Amino acid sequence: MKVGVLGAGQLGRMLALAGTPLGIRCAFYDGDLTAPAAHLGQNFDQRDPAALDAFLAAVDVVTYESENISIDLAEYVAARKPLYPGPGSLRISQHRLKEKTLCNELGIPTPAFRAIHSLDDLKNAATELGLPAVLKTTTMGYDGKGQAVLRSAADVDTAWAALGKQAPLILEAFVDYTRELSLLAARNAAGEAVFYPLTENWHYQGILRYSIAPAENVPAALQQTAEDYMNRLLKQLNHVGMLTVELFETRDGRLLVNEMAPRVHNSGHWTIEGAETSQFENHLRAILGKPLGSTEARQPSAMVNIIGEHGDVDAVLRQPGAHLHLYDKDERPARKLGHINLHCHHHVELHDKIRALRDWLPADAPILKA
Repeated sequence: MKVGVLGAGQLGRMLALAGTPLGIRCAFYDGDLTAPAAHLGQNFDQRDPAALDAFLAAVDVVTYESENISIDLAEYVAARKPLYPGPGSLRISQHRLKEKTLCNELGIPTPAFRAIHSLDDLKNAATELGLPAVLKTTTMGYDGKGQAVLRSAADVDTAWAALGKQAPLILEAFVDYTRELSLLAARNAAGEAVFYPLTENWHYQGILRYSIAPAENVPAALQQTAEDYMNRLLKQLNHVGMLTVELFETRDGRLLVNEMAPRVHNSGHWTIEGAETSQFENHLRAILGKPLGSTEARQPSAMVNIIGEHGDVDAVLRQPGAHLHLYDKDERPARKLGHINLHCHHHVELHDKIRALRDWLPADAPILKA
């Protein structure tokens, strides 16, 4: 079968690579000949008014690699070809207020939040929630963009001046958490779902820097809680494909949902070599109605993002258990250029491998201590 992908970035690239051994071909609605996936399948130029219908005629099913696409486009596609995940998942996950409101309606805890429509709303919410707090745009924010931290009352006017034109906004209370986790799941149209082990993530300047999976010291009850939250969302949204939920683990042992993404996810790149079935293959299996693959972790694994500039490639290739994935992108500050997957028999050894890649991380980025 032929899968159409809205977008031709690195996630589309990895979907195409995962599909090739299964005889699945991908086509892309993008048109940027420099995009990472541009040469891995037929590319339809979105600047051409006739390209969308030609793209739809050429594929059997459609998916997307970013939730930042228009609902109008999603609904147009869904009226003509199966689109997975559907517009309902997209509509919720691309809007932070709708996302957190749905979670609370389903009994899924989130950080405390308030909708912000005006400067007065912001002042009142800052008083109610307390400071520090984070002001965010409701849409289009990713990798730390569209956010402002309010640490004192003096920051309120500054934050509003920076983001107020994009209202409505959302103000979220700070969470006293011990670590950031993510859970990835795949669900097909028959309602069958599989879950990956919880992954622990470290961010720097709003961008994911590295992940470890399975996360260490995860009681079975914590994994089960995360899967329960995920199941509620999957069923409510009638979601088909991969869904990712980002979570905070609090000091008192609770899990709070931060955000979700209706797609394959950066924190799941470790699955390419580290799981029995990668997130990319399971996404394709799910949207094509194929049996879902095992999500079991083969060994403790890690993923280190390559951000902004390339390091010493040969140094990575010399390291046992290291797998380099470059996206064919030019260097640019804060740009995701690729990632390195690591695996070994024990978490202690895995930490050593991450520290050995210190040159691939910013000088002041968080790093695991010996």
